[in-house]
Amino acid sequence: MRYIILIIFVFFAFAEVNAQDLASYIQEAEKNNPEIQAFELRYNIAEEKVNEADWLPNTEIGVGYFVSEPETRTGAQRARFSVKQMLPWFGTISARENYASSMAEAQFVDIAIAKRKLSLSVSQSYYKLYAISAKQGILDENIELLETYERLALTSVEVGKASAVDVLRLQIRQNELIQEKEVLEQDYLAEQALFNNLLNRDENIAVEVVKQMIIPEEDVFILTDNLQLNPELIKYDKLYESIEEAELLNQKESAPNIGFGLDYVPVSERPDMNFSDNGKDIVMPMVSISIPIFNNKYKSVTKQNELKQLEIKSQKEERLNNLETRLAQAIYNRNTMRIKFNVQTDNLKQANDAEEILIKNYETGTIDFNDVLDVQELQLRFQINLIESNRGYYTEYAIINYLTK
Repeated sequence: MRYIILIIFVFFAFAEVNAQDLASYIQEAEKNNPEIQAFELRYNIAEEKVNEADWLPNTEIGVGYFVSEPETRTGAQRARFSVKQMLPWFGTISARENYASSMAEAQFVDIAIAKRKLSLSVSQSYYKLYAISAKQGILDENIELLETYERLALTSVEVGKASAVDVLRLQIRQNELIQEKEVLEQDYLAEQALFNNLLNRDENIAVEVVKQMIIPEEDVFILTDNLQLNPELIKYDKLYESIEEAELLNQKESAPNIGFGLDYVPVSERPDMNFSDNGKDIVMPMVSISIPIFNNKYKSVTKQNELKQLEIKSQKEERLNNLETRLAQAIYNRNTMRIKFNVQTDNLKQANDAEEILIKNYETGTIDFNDVLDVQELQLRFQINLIESNRGYYTEYAIINYLTK
């Protein structure tokens, strides 16, 4: 029950994060992304190969004409017509279809992998847009705050409690923040173009992001066993199964092929004789068998399949190790971001307290604008760090979802 409550809480937390409907952005990306479309076409081709597997060798039809008609007891043979059809061993066609179907399933897993990667990329880009936008908002607030301090400094200069240098320093600081904001505007446009390209749409379309992101008080319990269900690992299982089907097909193809045929020879009547079979045509049914006696091809293919299965096992084990490392790193980074968020929250509170003290000092007629600038820089740094902690937390959570969802 505790985990269910946590999941519900994080669901609503993510709902606030995704107020601009990040899910719909991801759906749009999956629908329009050329890479996904290419994978779907590959899957359609692989599915069609199942129909292609249902085939028989070409029917052989032969026609021959005797230039010099051979004489037989019943008459002269004029021509020869033949038809022949070879048939694979029992179950060969089904084995072909099963192999083609297993390859199609492997292609289908590629679609799932591509969609997960695309979803992760869209989420990461969205969170970057949030961070840039939030930083712009923080800079606006700090610029307004500095303007307030500037007015206080001007008033203090008039009564002789501050110098013009204090005013200039406040103005210089404002100019620096305005510059940072303009740079962030360019960063936002660049990231917005990347985001729109992921959705395969015009890169100049405006992307609206949420104003605030909330880190939940507790993290959702992560089922690390779900890592085994990641499509990147399932892909190796499907490939292993396809090799098994390939070996079954190889065994079927190594069996004899059976052929059935029919020869027809028209015979002319002998005019000088009168008997019951005079001019009787020849009809000869035939059965043939093709046996790969001196062919080591199938033994070699069996050995290759065994080696491929060993290779796939090693590849899966190596990929599992990489995913486990990546998951552990993502969990560590997420926890680190939570710690940073908590520390920066406390620091910001103390900086705000210092600001209140400075304001009270101004009311009593004693204010040091050097302290004002120092506190303002601290506030800005802590606010920026809070935004980065938020972005980092949800970025790492997106990676965790990619690995264990």
